[in-house]
Amino acid sequence: MTTAEDRNLTWHDHATGRKDLEELNSHRGATVWFTGLSGCGKSTVADYVSRMLHARGVRTAILDGDNVRQGLNSDLGFSPEARTENIRRIGEVAKLFTSFGIVNLLAFISPYSEGRDKARAMQSDGDFVEVFVDVPLAIAEERDPKGLYKKARAGIIPSFTGISAPYEAPEKPEVHLHTDKETPEESAVLVIKKLEEMGIVPGK
Repeated sequence: MTTAEDRNLTWHDHATGRKDLEELNSHRGATVWFTGLSGCGKSTVADYVSRMLHARGVRTAILDGDNVRQGLNSDLGFSPEARTENIRRIGEVAKLFTSFGIVNLLAFISPYSEGRDKARAMQSDGDFVEVFVDVPLAIAEERDPKGLYKKARAGIIPSFTGISAPYEAPEKPEVHLHTDKETPEESAVLVIKKLEEMGIVPGK
């Protein structure tokens, strides 16, 4: 693997740095990584968190799996190798958003623990918050908002997480949600409480 030096690349530090941006925002930058099965509620909870933080003056950005795959990662499929590259790329983007002093909320199935661990390792301690949006497969399949499980069961979608492809649940996430027992708003409150405890956003 070639290095940045091999390719004659040098990291450029800008005059307005992360500290300046965080002081302007009155909160820290951080990556909040929502992971879980399709239909578990990742995007819904991320939306609630964003809405509630925005009302408090916190600058947020949502990076959603389907949206990113329509642009930045439109060239990637769903093989294990493509899934790994999908998460590597978005991990790099998330690191940049964190450096801009933004609380970025990522909603990706991100099925492999190795990929999530590498995304965490890209950032400094305390900048990466893993949120496991946990729900039994039967409930996720019952919800099936996009009709994907039905297609997967019919063999129309190969390599579908939870059916014909594995999902490796986080062992020690910063936040563990149970969206079959909590409302989206209740889940969002738990996430924001953790962000307050970590000093990422100020308390009310």
